[in-house]
Parts: sequence; structure tokens; C-alpha cells
Amino acid sequence: MKRFITLLTICMVTAQGFSQTINGRVRQSAREEISANRFLCGSNHLDYDNYPATEKLTPAPKGYEPYLMNHYGRHGSRWLIGKGEYTNAINAMKKAREQGKLTAKGKETLQKLEKFYPTTVDRLGDLTTVGERQHHGIGRRMVEHFPEIFKKEGVRIDAKSTVVIRCILSMTAECEEFAAANPTAIFHNDVSEAFQYYLNAPHSRNHKRSRSKGEDLRREYRQRYTHPERLVSVLFNDAQWVNDSIDANGFMRQLFDIANNMQSHETDIELLSLFTSDELYDLWRIKNTDWYLSYAHAPQTDGAMPFSQTKLLQDIINVADTAKMTQAVLRFGHEVCVMPLACLLELGSCGARVENLDTLDQVWRNYDIFPMGCNVQLIFYRPKKKKSGDILVKALLNEREMSLPVKPVTGPYVKWSDLRAYYINKLETNREE
Repeated sequence: MKRFITLLTICMVTAQGFSQTINGRVRQSAREEISANRFLCGSNHLDYDNYPATEKLTPAPKGYEPYLMNHYGRHGSRWLIGKGEYTNAINAMKKAREQGKLTAKGKETLQKLEKFYPTTVDRLGDLTTVGERQHHGIGRRMVEHFPEIFKKEGVRIDAKSTVVIRCILSMTAECEEFAAANPTAIFHNDVSEAFQYYLNAPHSRNHKRSRSKGEDLRREYRQRYTHPERLVSVLFNDAQWVNDSIDANGFMRQLFDIANNMQSHETDIELLSLFTSDELYDLWRIKNTDWYLSYAHAPQTDGAMPFSQTKLLQDIINVADTAKMTQAVLRFGHEVCVMPLACLLELGSCGARVENLDTLDQVWRNYDIFPMGCNVQLIFYRPKKKKSGDILVKALLNEREMSLPVKPVTGPYVKWSDLRAYYINKLETNREE
């Protein structure tokens, strides 16, 4: 059976240029957005607070109040994970310095990298102070947006995390905000391998098959959009030496990752200015294509990757089915879960199927989905004072209201019975295939 994704993309020409409707908002092109806010090119390294949600949330329908927060969130900003992510670029530049092949800008850049590198020792993958700040902010805004839940006397808050330390500390930061706002809240925090099957499933069978299927396309787009000639001429003084001694394409992408990750730290070291706006956009397109092929409903790789989050969606459904009292159920994990979950849920345009990858960023932009600290919030509403009526739900992605794949009752609110039936059918259809 053909899978359920219908995407209406509205494009219009305005006095300001080409605009698009993406995730329910009229937007500039990705190139224009990245030019205006260079941090966006960071993809999954984007600091949550460098792309804040500014839209006001739609008030609850008349006669309704929120009673359940059903959530999955990524850890906050971190150091890069692999040692080579820092040392490969640094070692290439050290080699050039030893042989007198660095320009003045190259020497300045290497000095910045050498100044920063000692902070990474024994910290690879750790949560940074920026990451902690992000989750304190998210927790505070949850309380502000939904006081009926988080300030209710004796509210139960069930928070679980993967076994990774940065996720545990992110969970702790948010729970500190809830405890400060409501001393009567009752917490149950838990961390265990027993939850990994639904809190962190990036190595499923589908995941491996999908990545393998798309590798030729990933390689094609890496080659197409990596143009290191200008950058290496700025940093190195001998083009022939560069050609003979280093992988210029790989070096450029590695330096790009380090430059982007600087927004994960409270530091005055800045490297993004080494790149032109066109280079930032092109390097981001590589990441955008890679993540789409790896984790979205990409027809080029059979579109199955979002179903790696089947167990997580089933847990979300089970919580909604059994919740009787006002409560919050919070789960903390990784972007490799948030990304396919947002696509599986079809939040806004996250579920798009794009045949022509050259036009991908007209409807699907990874920085909308998975900055550091990214989160999916499903908020459930019921009639006040035990009056009769349907349970309603709305979805937030990174605190922005998102459309859902069933007919709304009003604004962003849909009937939970309709949405539940849609998701159950989606999961059963996938199982049959």
C-alpha cells in the first residue's frame, strides 16, 4: 500500500523574493535563511537558542484544559563525539605549519584550534554548559506554557533517559525547573538499559539497510557540494602541497563541523567566518540530504527509516491511552530518534517525500527538526470539570505548533481518537509490508 504522505507545498513570489510554506510558516529559501543566520548551517550542531520559536501558542479550545504532556527530547549541546573530529583537521594544519605551508590566516586558525583542543580531553560527547542552559530554558517554558499540568498540586512527572550521560544531565536540568516551579510535584526518574529498545533505536535493521541503500547518493552529493579551492587558498600557501599532502574535501568538511560546534560552547573562538555564505549553504545541503536519506520518508531509500521509532510511538500511544490523572511523561535521548519520530508522526512537512533531491530544501530542512535540545511535545486536552467531550491533542516541534496528519477540530487541535487510529493503521500497514 502506498504510504499515507500527502504534502501540499505552497510556493509564492513576493516582493522580497522566493518564499515557501514549510511547517506551516511562510519562509524564505534555505539559502536566504542561512545567510541571515549562519548558525543554521550547523544542522544537528545548531544551538537550540540560536533558532528560537517566536510564534505565540494557540490557546486551548473553550472549555478544555491540558492534562498530559507526552514528550521525547534530545540532549543539549555537547562536545563532538569522536576524537578524530577534532584532531584530523588540527593534524593536517600542524603538518602544514611544520613545512612552512600555512598562510597568516592559516596560522591564526590553527592557534584557535590549539587553544580550544585541550578542553576536549576526556570530554568527548559530554553535555556542555550551553546544553544545560538549553534544557533549563525548555523546562521553564513548559511550565509557562502549560501551568495546568506542571503547577498542579501533586502532579506526577515520569522522566526516563537513555544511559548516555549527556541525556541524563539534560533530563536533570529540566526536572530542576519543574521542581522549582512546583515543590509538590512527585518525580520518578529512571535510567536503564531496559528502556533502550524504545528510547534509542538507531541501529535497527531498517536503519542499516536504509543507509546502505543511499550511500551512492550521499557520496554524489558530498562531491557535488564540496568546493574547497578558495578555503585552502586562504589557509595554505602552496596549492601543490595541499593536493599532494591532504584530502582537501575531507579537511573542509571536518573544519566546517568544528566551526559549527563552537556554538555548543561559551567561547569567543569563532570559525564560521572562514567560509563564504555559498560554502556554508552548500556544506549544509550535504548534511540536509544525508539526514533525509538516512532518517526520513525518503523514497530513494524506501522511506522506511521513520519506522525505526515504532516502539517509541507505541509507548506514546500507550501512555495516552492509560493516563487518567494530570501528568507529564518525558523521555530523553538523541537526534537519531527525534528526526525519524518527527517524520513518522508527520509533523508539519517532516513527513515529506521528495523525489528530486535537488529541490529537497524547498520543503524539508533539517535545522527545523533537530537542533541540540530538540523536542517533540504532544499535549493532550480534556473537557474541564469532568464534562463530556473528545480528548484533543496538539503537537509542538521545538516549541512550534505543527500540523498533524488528520483533520483538525480547530487550529492545531485534533481528536486523539482520529490521530490514534491513523497512527495505528500506519504501523499495521508497515508491518504487513
